[in-house]
Amino acid sequence: MLSAAKKEFIEFMMSADVLRFGSFVTKSGRNTPYFVNTGNYKTGLQNSKLGEFYAAAVKEAVGGNFDAMFGPAYKGIPLATSTAGALARLYGIDKPFFFNRKEVKDHGEGGNIVGYKPKDGDRVIIIEDVITAGTAVRETMPVLAACADVKVTDMFISVNRCEVGQTPGKTAVMEVGEEFGIKVHALITVEDIHEYLKEHGGYQEILPQMEAYMEKYCIL
Repeated sequence: MLSAAKKEFIEFMMSADVLRFGSFVTKSGRNTPYFVNTGNYKTGLQNSKLGEFYAAAVKEAVGGNFDAMFGPAYKGIPLATSTAGALARLYGIDKPFFFNRKEVKDHGEGGNIVGYKPKDGDRVIIIEDVITAGTAVRETMPVLAACADVKVTDMFISVNRCEVGQTPGKTAVMEVGEEFGIKVHALITVEDIHEYLKEHGGYQEILPQMEAYMEKYCIL
């Protein structure tokens, strides 16, 4: 059953040209009939609204029971900042955020972390766009481990593509959970997108492509 909140988020992504249908190649090299590119959010209103969607998910899953939020470069940076703003504005949960540079700065204070400086024992949540094969998470964890002895408990993403990761029979989200002990919360899943397309006319060409892709790569 597609909830009103999920339907609203899908339509929001489509209106921003973030959720697109056609022929694309994912980071893991798979040919996919749908693609999520959060880099297409580009207005103040979109950014504000996006933060509200994420903030609602954070509030529901963990409340204020964390110390800081981390946005992996590059797409996680605006996601974390907008989520932090919405959490404070809507729920009075005022938490610090930080993000990494891909390139280490060699002047000023140096380093590759911007914003909050994590401390040993901090409980950190990650704000990210999607997980396809888990590649980005595996790149992120060493960055966090190099900052301090933090505990990454939860991760929030726009879409769970429900795709098999590196281990047959397990999705990338399952792997992230087992490998790092991180609970992943998705605003929507590939099943929600498929359900939405079925409910709305005009997607006769995309639906069979979605179904074939899900059959091949997804664990539902």
